[in-house]
Order: sequence, then structure tokens, then C-alpha cells
Amino acid sequence: MDQRTLLITFNGPDRPGVTSRLFSVLSGFPVTVADIEQVVIRGRLTLGVLVAYAGGPSTGTGSTLGAMWTAVERTAEDLGMEVELSTGSLAKERRRRGRLSVSVLGATLQPAAIAGIAGRIAAAGANIDRIERLAQWPVTCIELSVSGANPDELRVQLAAEAAAQQVDVAVQRTGLSRRAKRLIVMDVDSTLIQGEVIELLAEHAGCLDEVARVTEEAMRGELDFAESLRRRVALLEGLPAEVFEQVREAVVLTPGARTLVRTLKRLDYRFAIVSGGFTQITDALVEDLGIDYSAANVLEVVDGRLTGRLVGEIVDRPGKARALERFAREAGLPISQTVAIGDGANDLDMIAAAGLGIAFNAKPVVRQAADTAVNTPYLDSILYLLGISRDEVEAADAEDALLVSRASGPSV
Repeated sequence: MDQRTLLITFNGPDRPGVTSRLFSVLSGFPVTVADIEQVVIRGRLTLGVLVAYAGGPSTGTGSTLGAMWTAVERTAEDLGMEVELSTGSLAKERRRRGRLSVSVLGATLQPAAIAGIAGRIAAAGANIDRIERLAQWPVTCIELSVSGANPDELRVQLAAEAAAQQVDVAVQRTGLSRRAKRLIVMDVDSTLIQGEVIELLAEHAGCLDEVARVTEEAMRGELDFAESLRRRVALLEGLPAEVFEQVREAVVLTPGARTLVRTLKRLDYRFAIVSGGFTQITDALVEDLGIDYSAANVLEVVDGRLTGRLVGEIVDRPGKARALERFAREAGLPISQTVAIGDGANDLDMIAAAGLGIAFNAKPVVRQAADTAVNTPYLDSILYLLGISRDEVEAADAEDALLVSRASGPSV
């Protein structure tokens, strides 16, 4: 028997009871619920309900359908809402395969940016099934649910449009893997924290300009990282070990860093840092933020002073990728469930190895190689790429604050 559908769309001011009134009316007719979507924007409700019913010349449903239309229209009138009705076939309602999540993020989102992104999706023969806002401050992020597209081809097309519109776009497969626990592996200097630790040390050694020049060459990929690190560390020879405490106090976290780590830890994600910097500084970050795994270089100290040498294996570009793989094994997670975040050329291998590679305010060579780029100054913007909304973050923070308040008892 042919399964027909009726799409009922209510539009109007939101108020309690709209959904219950509509379904109370529908319950009096021989229909089944095939799909529902509802959204409220600035107090305006859009409610779409797709119902299925038996159709065909021998079913005698014409009068029943007419009665249902009349009842639905009367309900909309009573509620002061507009209603649209359209019929179709259940077979044509099947969603196309290849579901993807497209995240669009920017300090502001202009209409031209949305038009450009939507146009590229349409040109790829894909369809936007749903749009949801994940954040409106300090950046705006919307997430589009897209079907019928090849992810690799769509990613290339949207990357070009994102560059033209000066927004960030991420294309990811949907499904259980996106909701599963992940391992986040992050670079430290100029990613988790602002600036470069070795430059903070160089200020105390009086060689900042030379160290900064070598650092920039290495980050652009113009100089072998391991060799550049040895050259810069050699300039620190003779610094007293007490300088580490001064540098630790001078380190400034990137805006949103605490929110990012705190939120992901709530979800039982594992968090790791890999740094071309030094354990004498990163160990304090591990303790402060509750980070699960870390890898960094070790500065040699003899008789209370830096020798200008390193101890042990250097954490360089290949070393960061090896650390990511090691941390994934220790966490019991597949590489596909890892996310690597970095800004410089020495992050390229781990970004390529991870399930999702994110370039954060990165050099051009890194932005080109990563799955997506985030060019806002807020590290917690990465949460939106993982499908976590600002409202959810704020609600969790508020709940934690309430629990702390209750635990501390009434003030005296």
C-alpha cells in the first residue's frame, strides 16, 4: 500500500502548549509520525511535523484527510499562528546517504559568507537538512547538517570559500564516532599559551632578538627544528635555574584555554600537550590544568645553572607525532579518535596523523595541511567544531558553581 505524507508547518509566536495542541488534534486521525523538527528564534516558533497515512484510490482517505486539514487549520487559527500543508510520498522523504557536519565559525558571520557556503554545498549536489547555532559570542558558530556529499571534495570546495569569505569551516563525518570519547593533543607555545617560552628565557639571557629570529625560521619550516632548538638553547648557557620560576609566573594562557580543558575533561576526554619547549615549564601547566599526558624537552642544569644543552630525545616534528600515537595507545583510543591542534611547521606530522587536525592561528603551511583552521583568538572555539555549544558549556559551569556553593554552606 502506498504511504503518503502530509507536512504540517506552524509559524508564529512561541508559547507553552503549541506542540501538545497540534498532536492532540492529530491523535484523532489514522496517521503515524514520520518526522518532527522544531526551532525557536527570538520568540518565534517554527514547528514542522511530517505524518504518514495510507493512500491510494481504494483507501477512501480523502474525506478523512480533509477533516484533518480543517482541524489543523482551526488549531493554528486558535493559536494565532500561520500554517502550511503539503502532501508527498514517504518514499521520497528518505534522507540521502553521506551525512556530514559542516561548522562555520567567525568573529562575525556576514550574509555573503552563508550564501557562499550554501552555494558551494548546492553546487556539490548536496543538501542542507538542518542548521543550528552553537555559539553567538565571543564568536559566532553555526552547524549545518548536510547529506549527499563526498566529504573530501566538499572539504576542498568549502576551504576555498572560507578563505574568500574570511571565516573558518570544518567538514566532519557525523555518527557515533563524533560523539565518542577523544584524545586532544595540543601544542603549547603560541597555542595553549601566548608566546614562546624560549623567548621568555632569552629575555633573561639578553639574547631575545637572535632567539626570536631562529624561532620564526623554524616555525615557518625554513630551518630544521632540532638544529634550531640546539642553537637557541646554547644561547641560554649560564642562566640560573631560578629563572624557571620567573618564567612560569610570566606564562599567559590563551583566552579560552581553561574553558576548553575543563569542558573536555567533564566529557571524560583525554587531554595531552606536546611541546618543543621544556618540561621545567610544561610540568606546571600539567598540574594546573589537570592534563593527562605530556611530552617536552628537558634543559640540562648543572650546579644550579643551564648548560646550554638538552637532555634526552628531542621532541621535534616527528617526535610530536610519535607522542600522539603513544598517548592514544595509553588512553586505549584509536588514532581516528584523536584531535591534534597546533600552529607551526613542527606540528605538521601530528596534525597529519590525527583523526582531526586543527590549525590554530597558524602559519600558512599549517593551515593548508590541516583539516580545518581556527583563526579566532579564543581557544575554546574548538569546542564548537566538536559539536559542543556555548549554551551547554555555560550550563555546565553554572551547575558546577551551584554545587560548590551548596557544598560550602551558608555564609556566616
